[in-house]
This record gives sequence, C-alpha cells and structure tokens, in this order.
Amino acid sequence: MGNFSIKEKYFKFILYIVVIGLINIVGITLFFRADLTKDKIYSLSQASQDVVETLSEPLSIKVFFSKDLPAPHNNTERYLRDLLEEYSAKSKKYFNYTFYNVTQEEGALTQKADTNRDMARDYGIQPVQIRIMENDEVKFKNAYMGLVILHGDLMEKIEAITSTNGLEYKVTTAIQKMNNKVSALLRLNEKVNITMYLSSSLNTIAPLIGLEQLPMLGKAVSDTIADLNSKSLGILQFKQMDISDKNKLDALGNKHDLMALSWPAIPEKNILEGSGAAGLVIEYKGNATTLPLITAMELPIIGTTYQMADPAALEEELNSIVEKLIGINKDIGFLSDHGAHSLMPDRMAMMQGRPGGGLQTFNKLVSSRYSIKPIGLKDGAIPDGLNCLIIARPTEKFTDYELFQIDQALMKGTNLAFFADAFNEIMPQQGQMGMPPSYEPIDTGLEKLFTHYGIKIKKAYVLDKQSYTHQAPKNMGGGEQNIYFAPMLKEKSINNTPGFMDNIKGLIAMQISPLELLQENIDADKVTATKLLSSSDESWLMEGMINLNPMFITPPKQKDEMKSYDLAYILSGTFTSYFKGKTIPQKEMGEKDITDEKTKIKGIAAEHTSLETSKPAQIFVLPCSSMLGDNMLDPEGRSTNSTFILNIIDHLNGEDKIAMLRSKQQTLNPIDQTTPFGRGIIKTFNIIVLPILVILFGLGVLAKRTSRKKKIANRFNA
Repeated sequence: MGNFSIKEKYFKFILYIVVIGLINIVGITLFFRADLTKDKIYSLSQASQDVVETLSEPLSIKVFFSKDLPAPHNNTERYLRDLLEEYSAKSKKYFNYTFYNVTQEEGALTQKADTNRDMARDYGIQPVQIRIMENDEVKFKNAYMGLVILHGDLMEKIEAITSTNGLEYKVTTAIQKMNNKVSALLRLNEKVNITMYLSSSLNTIAPLIGLEQLPMLGKAVSDTIADLNSKSLGILQFKQMDISDKNKLDALGNKHDLMALSWPAIPEKNILEGSGAAGLVIEYKGNATTLPLITAMELPIIGTTYQMADPAALEEELNSIVEKLIGINKDIGFLSDHGAHSLMPDRMAMMQGRPGGGLQTFNKLVSSRYSIKPIGLKDGAIPDGLNCLIIARPTEKFTDYELFQIDQALMKGTNLAFFADAFNEIMPQQGQMGMPPSYEPIDTGLEKLFTHYGIKIKKAYVLDKQSYTHQAPKNMGGGEQNIYFAPMLKEKSINNTPGFMDNIKGLIAMQISPLELLQENIDADKVTATKLLSSSDESWLMEGMINLNPMFITPPKQKDEMKSYDLAYILSGTFTSYFKGKTIPQKEMGEKDITDEKTKIKGIAAEHTSLETSKPAQIFVLPCSSMLGDNMLDPEGRSTNSTFILNIIDHLNGEDKIAMLRSKQQTLNPIDQTTPFGRGIIKTFNIIVLPILVILFGLGVLAKRTSRKKKIANRFNA
C-alpha cells in the first residue's frame, strides 16, 4: 500500500510537469496579457489600433538595436519588441517589422552585422553614446538604438530610442503622418460631390460690376477641379448647374448659404431684370461646405464692390475643404498680425539686445503634426477649410470687418483657440532703470466678440497661495519665495472628465486672468460650456494698479477674501453670429481695392452674403498666452504643460484619440494635499493602529488553531 502511494505521488508529479509544459506550449501560440495599470500604458491605444488597421499599402519597420545592452536599455528593446508585436497583431497583412543585428560578434555573423550597420547609416541611423556601469566603473559605449519606417516612397525615422516614455506616441504619429491621405482616399466608399452653380445670366452684368473675366471662370474652375481629382485618386464627382430662376436660387441660398445676385432691368444697357449665383458646394456623407466664386464687399465711398475667385489659388483651398470633409485635414491657421505672438523670434530685436520673443518650441511641437498657415487679416482673409484658427495674444485694434472675418470663420465651422492676455506689459525705457514695468489693459475689439459668444476675460490677474516657489536671493533673506502670480494647478483645479484632459495632473500658469461665463449669452440647448481649469480656493485678484514684484505681494488675511476662479473654458455647439441682424461692416480701403466708377451700379442686391448660425464648432479660451512660451514648454513635449497645449490643439482638430494616447504616457502623479490634522491621523494609524491590527490578527489565527486542535483531540479522545 505504501509503495502504491509513492508511485501515485511520482505519477502526479510527472503529470503536473506535463500539464505545465502543455500550458506553456499553448501560451506561445495563444498569447494573452493583462494590463493592470490604471492608464493602460502597456496596452496598445485605440489610436494606434486605428492607424495600423487602416493601412492600405505595405508598411515596413526596420529596427537597428544593439544586443546585450545593460539596464534600462535592455528593457527598452524588450518593450519595443512587444509594442511592434502588438501593432502586428492588430494590423492586417500590410504591417511587418524586422530587427537587424548590428552587434559586432565573432565568427560568420561579423560580416552580416557590418552589412546591417552600413544599412543603418544609409537610412541615417547613427550610434548613440550611452553610459554603463561595469566592474564598479562608469564607462561609455556606442550603441544603435533607432528604427526606420518605410511606406511607399515615404520614410520616417526615430534615431535614438533611449526610453520607453512616449515611444508608442512617436511610432503611431509617424505611421499616421505617412498613411493618412493615401489610405483615407483608398478606403472612401463614396465620392465627394462638387457642384458648381454658375449662372450664365451673370455674364450680362459682369462688365458693369468689374468682372469682365467672369465668362471664362467656368472653364478655369472645371480645369482646376480636374487637376485636383487626378491628384486625389479620382474621388471627386463634378457637375455644373446653370440656374437663373429667382425662386430656385432662394431655395439654394437657404439650403447652402449660396450667395445670389439680383438686379433690375437696365434699359440703356439692354439688360433685363434677372438673378444668378456663382459658387461651389462640396458635399460628402451629409456634410456640405460652400465656397463662393464671387464675393461682395462694402468699401467706404465706393460702396459695394465685387471680386471673383482666383482659379490659380482655388486648388489649394478646395483641397483643404475636401480633406476636412473626409477627416484628414492638417491645416491650422495662426494669426500673424495685430501685434500677436510670432512663431519665430524677431532677429532684428535680438541684434539690438532686446528680447526676440517668438514661440519656437510651440511651433516645433505643433508643426510635427500639422501644417501651420500664417493668417494676416490686414491684407488677407481666413481661408475656408481650416480646422482651427489660433489667436495668440493680439494687442492691436481689430476693425469691424476683421472681426467679421473671424466671426464668419467660426460660422463655417473653424474652431477658435484664443490665448489672451488681459494686460500688455510695458518695460521701462533706457534711463529708467529700477522702475517696475507698467501694465496697460488690452482692448482689441475681440473682447466684444467673445463676450457675445458667452465668455468674458476680466481685467485682473489671479494670485494663488498654491503657487510656484523659487529660492530667494541671499540679499533678500534667502529661503523659499512664493510666486503668487504663477498658480500651480492640480487636483480639483483640473477637469479630467474630457478624454483629452485625462491624466493631466499638474500645470503651471503665469500671469493668468479670470474668466466669467455669461450664461445669458449662451443658448444652453445649442452650446455646451466645459470648464477645464480653475484656481484653488485660496486665490484672490490683483486689479487696478498692477505690481508683480513678489516682495510686495501678500495673501489676504481673511479667508473669505479668497475663492476659486475659472481659468479656461471650451464652448462647443452651434453659435449665433455677432453680426446677425446687423449691416455687414465695410472693409477699410487699400490701394488694391480702388476700382472703376462702373462698379457703382445701383439696384444690384447680394443675398446670403453672411452666415448667421454656425456649423458645429468649438471655442477654447485661455487667458494666459505665457503658457505658449519657450520657458513653459519642453522641446520633447513630455511635460504636463506641453501635453495640455498639444491635447487642446488635437481636440480642436478632431484628434482626440491621439490626445488620449499622449496623455497615457504622462507620468506626473502628485500626492494629494492633506491638512496637518489629516497627516497626523495617517501617521498615528501607521505607527500605532496598524501594528495593533497585525497583533490582533495574529492572536485571532492562534486562537483558531488552538480551537481546531481541541476539536481534533476531543473527536479522537486523545
């Protein structure tokens, strides 16, 4: 009996070994991994899955990574292998990757490694120097740690992968950048319809309104669309309509906001009463955009003047509109005049020893994903097809006509990002050394526009006890000094509910102003207001006389003098035009606007020249332009300030999945603030209560075992 028991034990042991072996074999083919991290940092995000699932042409990744690297670089290689394996698992047949051996080894593999290193250098991948600890000595070693992505004739590379932080974001955005347009066009299951409404009746009055070239416009536009169609894989379906009936034109105007002209009979010119329209309607899956071919403009003295679209410039604007409709537009407008921030520094100012300004880091980070188009309103216009227009701290007055352009861009569905300042800081001039800067309230006219939309910037600065601190100079007493005008936003100050705000745990603002939401100006059924940032409950305002010298700023003594202030909002929905029911403002006349007297034809009426209700759009307002400054953003885009700004831009361009992917890699997780009493309770619990609980648990286990022994003894009468 005992021998059988021993055999049975051995049999079970061998059976368990076989089962474990079979489970491991099954695990090789049926891979499964559970990601238990809160932000799923080890799982492929939805944005990454979408990118590889929509590949329509082969994409290859060549990885050049040296072997046997010390920690943490060996973990980086392992993470990269796992990441590419997950890409491959989620993709179809078009994704593949290869790791190339570039490590010098003995024997026959040396020649192969040399060939691979030559290949890496041909692709522009050079070894990087890493620091290693060997035999208790710090040494430096050259190692290959890069990859190349090939897609058709396009190539992107990541030269140095020294960390896992943000690696998925870099790979995904690189693939998306190469794949976007080609794959999007190939997977369209229906055409983009372009209808040109060009009434031949307009030819009779064209010479009278200064448009002698109008009869040739139809062919020029048709040729432009044909050229664009050939570059867009034939996704455009074009037709031309000649409508002169007033009732039909009114119906078109109401449906598509297509501008129509009507005129009385002019006997001396043998012209009969009539009407006509000239415009393009671009439609895709129920969405439509109208591009006028004739625009009407009010000029001082001259009155109404008419301009015809330039066929040479039409292709770029049409392409932007088509890309926006199918969801691949990457154009961002950036206001370049009216004293707004410049993307590049002022070289002349730097040569003269003055600050050059410029948003170089912001420009670099945004340009890596979008095409930034400078928009000058003084001499130009806001093109149709923009997803977003960024307005960064303008300081000069806008004319009503320029405000009209911004308003109409919003009506057409262009999102607005307004980074404003309440004050303009005026530095003391030479000979006034030691004098503090003065602060003049900024009034550009944009304020009334955004007030109409429902948001108002107060002329004040928010000061906060929860603020940035720095080491004070020794001659000022030393120690830590609070910079109260640089609030530290964290915990309840940040709304993490929107997906693009997820994992944003801490931000630093500088000279930020409070916002006031004007509920009476917001139609709650059409517009949703979401507060993104606010100050702490220990905040107060500096108004009137502004002096930001930290030595002269002290918090209020009374608690009731402090409260939280709203600092950033995003409004979403359909907005009402500021100019609804108002006369369209006149454009200030420049030299190119001077026209011949023959444009003064009375009785010609232009209808549907402006939009009164917007398409779905968004307005983001942050009264702190310094958050775009080079000192607030890091070039790699890894800080929370950078992540926040880039996520806002992505959200306004319909790239929420990319914003969520970027936030997933954000590792800042500050400890919740507690009161001294709360900290005392926690300390007491850890020092006294927790050990007592452990002792009581041990006594309970001992009592249970003793009771069990007694029961067994009583059962067997031991």
